[in-house]
Amino acid sequence: METSELFRNITTLPIISSGLAEEMLAGNFRSVFKGQGMEFDEARRYEPGDDIRSIDWNASARFGTPFVKMYREERELTILILLDVSPSMHTKNGAREKKSGVNEVHVNSVHDITPYEQGLICAALIAFSAEHTEQPLGAFLFDSNIEKIFPPHKGRKHIMSMIMAALRYQKQINPRRDKHGSNIADALAGAQRLLKRRSLIIVISDFFSVNWEHEMASLGRKHDVIALRVVDPPDLPWKGLVTLEDPETGAHLEAPAGMDSFKESWLQWHKERSGLWENLCKRAGASFLELTTEEDAPSSLLKFFGSRGFGAHGLGRREGRKYKK
Repeated sequence: METSELFRNITTLPIISSGLAEEMLAGNFRSVFKGQGMEFDEARRYEPGDDIRSIDWNASARFGTPFVKMYREERELTILILLDVSPSMHTKNGAREKKSGVNEVHVNSVHDITPYEQGLICAALIAFSAEHTEQPLGAFLFDSNIEKIFPPHKGRKHIMSMIMAALRYQKQINPRRDKHGSNIADALAGAQRLLKRRSLIIVISDFFSVNWEHEMASLGRKHDVIALRVVDPPDLPWKGLVTLEDPETGAHLEAPAGMDSFKESWLQWHKERSGLWENLCKRAGASFLELTTEEDAPSSLLKFFGSRGFGAHGLGRREGRKYKK
């Protein structure tokens, strides 16, 4: 998809994001229902039955009669998006087909969309939803390192600056020599260092990464974590003998894409990888959604957030189900 077309699609999202904003607040996330903490509201005279632990001793001494402190629950929810910008997110099926010595991104979708572009649409939709509810929003753009950090703030200007920064990574298909894929664990650890109060963290990646589950579990003990895996459909887009190149390591594989045995092995590998990812999310206590590049992101996210009875730990216990369109 051309950058200009992707940007036009993103600029229409504020119109449809209000519905998602309502569903996000209606979901059973700990951060929404329990609040970020308790803020002092006012002091009033003590009444029989009040908890003596809430007595405001300073006010009581000042006025010569018992006063108690009244608190209100703070409802503001910080949302942090961790968006994977590594090379595998910018190719079809996480690999490139090599023809005549020239690397080409092979597209098998009528929408001509990569996992990164689908992930960016999801990130933008969540960002505009946060704007509707006046929640502070932040973001990490990461690959093997955290490339860019946007501390949580409110407002359209802040959101557009994040989107414009993310758009600059759209055509990143050639890995740098010093890059070694995506480091989700490092991004999760960075989020834990940044966030001091209970928040909602959404990790958007193809999850072609390893050893991230410990950091996700640690982060999930204090925050709500959603793992959003964006992938191509597992169907092979190629025919005949092709040379596949891993966009992050440069490794090559000669693949007989036309053979039924190879197709079956390919599909089985993707199925096992998806199942492993689900189990790791469950163990880490994170909610999870797998979204393909052929699915409609707004309707899929609406269905996901609109599903009652799941939270940071609940979705993983609901028969390990992925919520799809």
